[in-house]
Amino acid sequence: MTDAFFELTQTKARYCYTLDTRDWAGFADLMAEDIELDVSEGTGVPVVHGRDAAVDMIRSSLTNARSAHQVHTPLIEVDGDEARVIWAMQDRVMWENGPALTGYGHYHERWVRGADGWKLAALRLTRLIMEFENADHMA
Repeated sequence: MTDAFFELTQTKARYCYTLDTRDWAGFADLMAEDIELDVSEGTGVPVVHGRDAAVDMIRSSLTNARSAHQVHTPLIEVDGDEARVIWAMQDRVMWENGPALTGYGHYHERWVRGADGWKLAALRLTRLIMEFENADHMA
């Protein structure tokens, strides 16, 4: 479990880093080909199936934006080559000439381990708090 814990936390850290630095190839490499991405709560965005569709949806939602994603205090359950993880999360997204969002909630995830490491197979985002503000005055 200790190796899996370390590997999963490093992989999730890489997820946040590649997302916020817009390394779309590196971001995609962390996902299973048949990933299920569910960010529908509070957004109306339909559940997305498949790595290419997931990356495209996230990339388009962050067009003209800067972001910082952080995850904390993971609850990790490993069963062989599959893991279920709940991460406490916070994100900050600032759109150019638009609002800024600070969100707090949880990522509910399923990871699968293969020869090339852990891949994200399913992610569902739940939000506890969403704070919007006018970003015109922010740098």
